[in-house]
Amino acid sequence: MVLRIDDTDVERNTQVSLDSIFDGLRWLDLPWDEQYRQSERVELHHRMAGEILAKGLAYRDFTPQGTEDEPRAEGHWLFNAGMRDLSQAESDRRAAAGEPFVLRYRVPREALTEVVVDDLVFGQVSKSTADIEDFALLRSSGVPTYHMASCADDADLKISHILRGQEHLANTFKHILIFEALGFPVPKFAHLPLLIAPDGSKLSKRKHGPVVSVTTYRDAGFLPQAFINFLCLRGWSPKGDREVMSRQELIDVFSLDGIHHSNAMVNFTDDDPFDPKAVWLNAEHIKQLPLDDLAAQLLSFVPGSELCKMRRIAPLIRERIKLLREVAQAADFFFLDELPPYDSAQLIPQKGDVAMARAALGDAREILSAAEFTHDRLDAALRTGAAQLKIKPGQMFQPIRVAVCGRKEAPPLFETLEVLGRATCLKRIDRALEIL
Repeated sequence: MVLRIDDTDVERNTQVSLDSIFDGLRWLDLPWDEQYRQSERVELHHRMAGEILAKGLAYRDFTPQGTEDEPRAEGHWLFNAGMRDLSQAESDRRAAAGEPFVLRYRVPREALTEVVVDDLVFGQVSKSTADIEDFALLRSSGVPTYHMASCADDADLKISHILRGQEHLANTFKHILIFEALGFPVPKFAHLPLLIAPDGSKLSKRKHGPVVSVTTYRDAGFLPQAFINFLCLRGWSPKGDREVMSRQELIDVFSLDGIHHSNAMVNFTDDDPFDPKAVWLNAEHIKQLPLDDLAAQLLSFVPGSELCKMRRIAPLIRERIKLLREVAQAADFFFLDELPPYDSAQLIPQKGDVAMARAALGDAREILSAAEFTHDRLDAALRTGAAQLKIKPGQMFQPIRVAVCGRKEAPPLFETLEVLGRATCLKRIDRALEIL
C-alpha cells in the first residue's frame, strides 16, 4: 500500500490534519508500505512539466496575477489567445527576464477531438476538447497544480488503477491528456460515489467538523472492522444484500460491479453525529467479537479498570451496548466504591410496598451472607427466599437489583452479584435498608 500525501495546496496543510490521517489509518488497521509527500517531489513534477513544454504541448501564460481568472467569472473562459499564440522566442525571453508565468497545457483547438474515459464503474464517458480549458500545470509561484503533481507521481510510481471520487471525473479528461503528453500508459480509472450530508452537500471537514473525522468514530467506541463495514455498504452492495460482514468477507466478495452510481448519504443530525446504520452495525460486530477481544477493547473506556474483571463484565453487557464507550454507563456500578444517590421508590417491588422491600432485602442479606457466590446457587437460594416470604421471584429480585446496581435496568442479576462479590453486595444492601 502506497500512502501519498497530496500537499501541494500549502494553505490547507497542517500537522493536525496529517496526524488525523495517520491515526485514522492505523486505527482501521490499514498500514502502508511506502509513503510519499508531493511537496518533496516537486523536482520530478517540474521536470515532467518541462518535458510537456519542450514538446510544444504547453505554453507560458504571463497574464498578471489577479487578472488571469477574471474572464472565467463569465463561465466561458477556455484560453487567452494572446498568451497561447506567443512565439517561442518571446516566451523564452520573458521567462529568462524573470517575469512570472503560469504554465498551461495546450488543449487541442485546431482539430477538435474527444477525450474518452473507459471508466470501470460508469463505462465509456467522453468530453470534447472544445469544452476543456487550457488548464494550469504550474502556478505562477512555481508550485505544481494537483493535475501535474498527481499525474507525475502516478506515472513515476507506475500506478495501474486510479479509484477516486466522482467529483474527479472532470479532472480525469485533463489527466489523460497529461499521461499521453508524457508518453506514459494511461491508468485504468474508476469513479466512486461520494459520501454526502443529509442536505445533499458533499461531506467536508470545514463544514461538517468532527462528523467526517475517522478518529471521532474511534473515540466514540466504534470497532474498526464495523466502521469499514459501514463505509463499504455506503457506496457498494454485495450479492445477496448481506450487511454484517467481516473484513475478510468484504475482501473475498468485493468487486467493482457492485459499486453504486449515485452518491451515498450519511445520516447524521446536529444532536447525533452518527448514522443509525453505523451504530447498528457496530452493535452487531460487538456481539460477534470474542469476549477476550471485547474486554480488551472496553478497557480504554473505563480508566483504572483491570482486564481480569472486564473479562467477567463483558459477557453481561455485550448485548446492551452499541458503542464501546457505553460501557461507562452500562457497567459503571461494577467500578464504583459507592453508588450515587438513587430514588428509594425504585427499591419497592411492583405491586408491593416499603415493608415488602425491607423484607426482601433483609432476607437477601441473610441469604447472600452464607450462599455460595455462583450463578446457580444464588438463583436457587434467592428463589427459595422469595417462596418463604410468599412473594413472587420478581418482587424479590427488583429490590436486590436496585440495591446493588442503583437502578432497575441492569445486566442479569445473578451474574451481576457474582461479579460484584459478597462484600460489595452486602454493603450495598445495608445502604439500601438505611435508605428505606
